[in-house]
Amino acid sequence: MQQPAESSRLVIYAALAGNFLVALTKLWAAAWTGSSAMLSESIHSLVDMGNELLLLYGLQRANRRPDHDHPLGYGREVYFWSFVVAVLIVTFGAGLSIYEGIRHILDPEPMENVVANYLVLLAAAIFEGCSWLLTLHKFKGRKRLAELPDEVLRSKDPPTFIVLLEDTAALLGIAAAFAGIWLSQHFNEPIWDGVASIVIGVILAATAAVLGQETKGLLIGERAQQEVLDSILAEATSLDGVAGANGVLTVHLAPHQILAALSVEFEDKLTTPQIEALVIEMETHLHALHPEIVALFIKPQTAGRFHDVLHKQRNEDPGTT
Repeated sequence: MQQPAESSRLVIYAALAGNFLVALTKLWAAAWTGSSAMLSESIHSLVDMGNELLLLYGLQRANRRPDHDHPLGYGREVYFWSFVVAVLIVTFGAGLSIYEGIRHILDPEPMENVVANYLVLLAAAIFEGCSWLLTLHKFKGRKRLAELPDEVLRSKDPPTFIVLLEDTAALLGIAAAFAGIWLSQHFNEPIWDGVASIVIGVILAATAAVLGQETKGLLIGERAQQEVLDSILAEATSLDGVAGANGVLTVHLAPHQILAALSVEFEDKLTTPQIEALVIEMETHLHALHPEIVALFIKPQTAGRFHDVLHKQRNEDPGTT
């Protein structure tokens, strides 16, 4: 069975190969025809290539083993570099596309060899479409298409949904470039080519806004999905000697790495050695059930005490000590 990280790498490699071919053809077409929209599209593809290299770098860095200074490992490198990618899309992709569009509107130049642009856009649509379908298949799984927006918000694996949104933005950008080139040719008005370039920049800025919001949340620290929390509590409660599982606090360190702190109330009749043995049994069961749990802390605690502490943490002014 393919490992989750390997699946993410496969998606990125496919997108990187597609963007490399697309960038070459778009740059050639932009140089030959003088199309502003095509130049923006080539910038778009080059930025995407840089982003995918950064995502691969983040995945490689995240695999480093824990050490003295980072006892929980380097998993959050994935989230950091994913956030950097979102920032780069705005600063380079969107910024340069909008700038190029404004420049072309202020100083319009007629396009030459328009047929070449159409052929390049068709080739780009094929390359990007293949990458999009592969990424969609990996990300979608058995979910319906209507569930995908919510799944992006729930996902803890930014490399995969970043590539999916990048490819979606690329296909929308190709459509905008086609429309701009066609309108420029049909009305003999090159300004439309510049308008298309600005539209491409806006598409990239909107994509970056979504990615920035989602990756920021993961970088700060998001809890595991509810089904994971329910499973942990149900497994802990099922063991003999456990009076109740009060709650579990989790945070994702990486897409497939979770830190969990579990509050458990043990039966009063248990001795200290019995509690220690039960804790070991609980750890063994939970690690087998959820191998993504890389650090598990179990705290003996009454339900009342757990809820009192939780209430205090959530209502206390962060500025107080």
